[in-house]
Amino acid sequence: QVQLVESGGGLVQPGGSLRLSCGVSGIFFSSKAMGWYRQAPGKQREVVATITSDYTTMYSDSVKGRFTISRDNAKNTVYLQMNSLKPDDTAVYYCKTARGGVDYWGKGTLVTVSS
Repeated sequence: QVQLVESGGGLVQPGGSLRLSCGVSGIFFSSKAMGWYRQAPGKQREVVATITSDYTTMYSDSVKGRFTISRDNAKNTVYLQMNSLKPDDTAVYYCKTARGGVDYWGKGTLVTVSS
């Protein structure tokens, strides 16, 4: 059974930082691409960043230069370091992977950027 569990969300002031974590079980983690997505109130879910099994990364234009995705295969965990946070970054953040053509999602962690 594939499970993804996000943590690290919370309330932060504009300009602040947070690090999200996503622990993964039930798959051969090191061979899988991983992604962080977010969904703001009233908006569609969008990709934030992805990392492949060979550590190639991709970022959406809205977070490029501020967010960093990384992975620790020994811990079966993917991270999202978020710096210089803005109110527009407020959303529920989800991690995602796939196996056999099926997408697997965590339940999400809420990030609120507000003064």
